[in-house]
Amino acid sequence: MLASQQSLNISSYTDLYEIIIPNDNFLRRINELVDFSFIIEELKNKYSHNNGRNAVSPIRMFKYLLLKRIYDLSDSDVVERSRYDMSFKYFLEMAPEDPVIDSSSLTKFRKLRLEDKNMLDLLINKTVEIGIEQGVLESNILIVDATHTASRHNSKSANDFLKEKAKLVRKAVYGFDESMKEKFPVKPSYDDINETTEYCESLIKTIEQEPEISNMPTVKERINLLKEVLDDCEHQTVLSDDQDARTGHKTSDSSFFGYKTHLAISRERIITAASVTTGEKSDGKYLKELVQKSKDAGMKVDTVIGDTAYSGTNNLKLAKEESFQLVSKLHPVITNGKRHDTGFEFNKDADMFVCPAGHLATKKLYKNRKNRNAQLKFYFDVDKCKTCPLRDGCYKDGAKTKTYSVSVKSTEHKDQEAFQQSEAFKEIAKDRYMIEAKNSELKNRHGYDRAAYSGLFGMELQSAATIFVVNLKRIMKLIDKKEQASE
Repeated sequence: MLASQQSLNISSYTDLYEIIIPNDNFLRRINELVDFSFIIEELKNKYSHNNGRNAVSPIRMFKYLLLKRIYDLSDSDVVERSRYDMSFKYFLEMAPEDPVIDSSSLTKFRKLRLEDKNMLDLLINKTVEIGIEQGVLESNILIVDATHTASRHNSKSANDFLKEKAKLVRKAVYGFDESMKEKFPVKPSYDDINETTEYCESLIKTIEQEPEISNMPTVKERINLLKEVLDDCEHQTVLSDDQDARTGHKTSDSSFFGYKTHLAISRERIITAASVTTGEKSDGKYLKELVQKSKDAGMKVDTVIGDTAYSGTNNLKLAKEESFQLVSKLHPVITNGKRHDTGFEFNKDADMFVCPAGHLATKKLYKNRKNRNAQLKFYFDVDKCKTCPLRDGCYKDGAKTKTYSVSVKSTEHKDQEAFQQSEAFKEIAKDRYMIEAKNSELKNRHGYDRAAYSGLFGMELQSAATIFVVNLKRIMKLIDKKEQASE
C-alpha cells in the first residue's frame, strides 16, 4: 500500500545532517533543487492505496536508482553504503538510525513499478523544466548526435566475461594484500564455463574467509559484481546473448554489439531529448523525434546542428516545414532520396548501406553513366543472403551477387549547398563539438559505455537515470556561474 504522505521520520538525530552534510554537497543540492513529488504522481497507479502493508516510498526507491548511476554501484552495494553513508541517508530522506531496504527490492521496483513507464522522457522533461525555471536554459539551438553503448552481455563468451570480473576481484585484493595470491585457487586453464564458474565461487569463498580483506569497500564491491554475473549463469542466462542488442557499425571495419542513444542538447549543454534504440539503427531518421521531444519539453527550436547523417532529403523537408535552420553538410548518398521503403539504410560511420536484416555492405563501386547521374553500387555478402529469413523479395535464388544501387544527384539541394558554403554555416557548425564532449562525459564519468542491465527497457532506464543526473550537474554548474556573474 502506498502511504498518503511521504515525510522524513521524526528523529532526535536529524540535526546531525546539518552538521555533517555541507551546503555544497551534490546530493544535498539535488534535494534542494528538485521536487520529487512528480515520481509519486507518475507511479501512484502502480500501488494499492487501501490494502496491504505500507510500501517504501517510490521517491526513495527512485533515489536509490539515481545513487547507483551517480556512483556506479551494484544493487547490494548501494544499499550497503546507504547503511552508513550519512549523505546517502540524507538524500534518501531517512533518519540516521533508519534501517535500509533489502537490495532485492530494487529489482522488484524496476520490474513492477517502472516497466511500462516512459521514465526517459519524464526525467529529461523535468530537468529541462528546472533549467528554464532557473534561467539557465535560454538558447533556441539544438545539437544532435548518437552515441553507442555496448551490451552488458557483449560479444565475449560467458566464460571470458566471468574471467574478466574475477580478474578485477583479484586486482582489488592485491591492492591490500599481495600475499593472498598464494591462497587463491588455480586459474582455469580451459575455456569451459563450468570450470570457470567453480573457480569464481572458490575465489569468492577464499576471500570471504579473510574478513579484514573481504570487508574492504573496494573488494566488497568487486565481489558483489562477480556474484551478480554468477547469478546470471545460475539462472541459465547466456551472458553473450542480449535478445534486444544488435550489431552496429562505428566504421567500415569496426562494430559494436549493443544499443544507440540518439541525443539532442541545447547550446548550454543540457540534454533536451533522447531516444534509445538497438545498435543498427541509423542516426538521421530520429531527427524529427528529437526536435519534437525538445519542443514538448519546453524548448523553442530555430537551429539544429548535426553531422552528415542528418542531411537526408526528409530532414531537409522537415527543417522547411518546422521553420528551423538545419546546419548539416550534405552527403551525396543519404540525400539521394531513393526507395525509402525498401528497408536499406545508409550508415554514415561505415559509409556503407545496411540491409533490412542488419548486414553491412562489403564494398561499393562508383560508376559514371553517360547522360545520366553517376551511380554508387553497394555489394552484400551473398552467402548471408542465401540463408537470410528476409530473402524473399530481396534475394533471387541462384544469384551470384546481391547489390543495392543509388544515384548520386550532385545538382540537388542547391539552397542547402549554398548555405553550407556561407560563413554563417561555418560559424554555427563550430558548436557541434559540444555534443561529442557530452557523449564523452556520459561514457567516461557515468559508465554509459556499457549497459548496466539487459534488454532495451534496461537500457532506457539506465539512460533516464544517467541523463537526469548529468543534466542536474550541468544545471548546478550554470546556476553557480550565473550567481558569480551577478556578484
